Amino acid sequence: MFCKSCMSLQSTLCSPPPVVLLHVLQTGCANSDHNDKHVSLPRQRDTMSQRSERRGIHVDQSELLCKKGCGYYGNAAWQGLCSKCWREEYQRARQRQIQEDWALAEKLQREEEAAYVSSHSSSQTQPPQSHSQQSLATFSKFEEKKTNEKTRKVTTVKKFFSPSSRTAPKKESHEGKTPSPSITRQSSIETDRVSRDFVEFLKTLQKLGRDIHKQSRGFIESMGNKKDLSAEELSECVQDFYQGMSDRLMNHFKGSSEKVDRVMDQVEKYIMTRLYKSVFCPETSDDEKKDLATQHRIRALHWVTIQMLCVPVDEEIPEVSDSVVKAITDIIEMDSKRVPRDKLAFITSCSKHIFSAIRITKNEPASADDFLPTLIYIVLKANPPRLQSNIQYITRFCNPSRLMTGEDGYYFTNLCCAVAFIEKLDAQSLNLSPEDFERYMSGQASPRRQDDPAAWPQSGSRVNPALSQIHHNLKLLSNLEKRQQQVTEGAQNLQTELAEWQDSVTREVQEILERYPLEIKPRASAIDAENVENDRLPPPLQPQVFAG
Repeated sequence: MFCKSCMSLQSTLCSPPPVVLLHVLQTGCANSDHNDKHVSLPRQRDTMSQRSERRGIHVDQSELLCKKGCGYYGNAAWQGLCSKCWREEYQRARQRQIQEDWALAEKLQREEEAAYVSSHSSSQTQPPQSHSQQSLATFSKFEEKKTNEKTRKVTTVKKFFSPSSRTAPKKESHEGKTPSPSITRQSSIETDRVSRDFVEFLKTLQKLGRDIHKQSRGFIESMGNKKDLSAEELSECVQDFYQGMSDRLMNHFKGSSEKVDRVMDQVEKYIMTRLYKSVFCPETSDDEKKDLATQHRIRALHWVTIQMLCVPVDEEIPEVSDSVVKAITDIIEMDSKRVPRDKLAFITSCSKHIFSAIRITKNEPASADDFLPTLIYIVLKANPPRLQSNIQYITRFCNPSRLMTGEDGYYFTNLCCAVAFIEKLDAQSLNLSPEDFERYMSGQASPRRQDDPAAWPQSGSRVNPALSQIHHNLKLLSNLEKRQQQVTEGAQNLQTELAEWQDSVTREVQEILERYPLEIKPRASAIDAENVENDRLPPPLQPQVFAG
């Protein structure tokens, strides 16, 4: 349930959390050296008693909101702003950059003209014997400047009419990796289905539906000619189309936001399904590089445990374990969807499974302070494919109203916050010493279990990673052997109980037979079998025949 005043989760999510704050959302900073400026976090003490005190990962709900104070959810990709404020800042920065470029161009032109005038006047005041040399030097400089200008213009024109050299290697690599026919056939089938559904939906709007279909098709065709634009420029084109369509629908439906949202959802589904291949992880962006960096980072943090993150989840409980598995499945399945709204739906489903796991473990409603560390743990355990590309895709091309308010916007903002925290995760965030953190990250050692202190080498020893893996495998085999012994003992006990049950049933049957013996009576004889005076009976009557 959501609070009507702040559009966030009621009770626990609306209440102010502890003073421990996470400043990752706006600054992306989880470094211990910067926490004095942004975050109020308890420091790690030198004594063992104070050092054993664990601190959780908390986030203030105000940190999730836009820095402009508009009340909408912010986004780390937008420097802590919501989509509306970010677009306004982007437009202002763009206009300011254009003005600065014009001013710089005019300044350079004036300096060039002044230099030309000064060189021309100085050549006239030179002595006659050096006049020819000065004229030759001035002419050579003029020719050099003319050649450079011509080369610059030709290069600029080539950039307009030819693909960028920066993207050429990627195109060649994509040509070498032709998608399989099954994937292409599946995508075409999905595109055709979405197109049919969109047309059927627009039929209910009559004339307005025809206009929407015409504008949508025209926009898709225009986007086909803009493949060389940057990711930000592609996003700006899509968001401008959303804004124009939303304003027109708002005027047509006379302010009915529900109808506008329903139509905009269908428009977004149709457009983004058709444009998915060209705008998801575009060649002009570095999304693929960020995906690889995030995957390597999560793989390096595979040793992080629930205890280190202070996650209030007990996976020994079957219901909790099922919720964790469902949450991991949802965050992985997010990559299989094309529409930003569908990707957000999987993020929301994953978050709800997390809240369910926390609620079952604690037997009370989950709070926002419990949700963030659990979400971080789920992301570390799942290592979703193309996580950064999916986040950027949702940020750039989703209907902005979904990211600014509602549960979708809240959960997506927390996911961005979790990813930013993972990228800046350090020893203090996990209550570890810098030496242990570096050893765990390099694979030289693994954290020992709390219930078995002797299971792992001490922190001062140097351990071969291969030996650590062997030790881990032996530990798994030992656990399997114990489980096998338990299964064998259970089977033997069951066999003994079956034998005893059979004996007890036999004894009871014998006792009943002895108490109530079975009497076998002789077979019943004929009616006259016991009549001994048969000889005294008259003879039977014989039929008589009378002559007629």
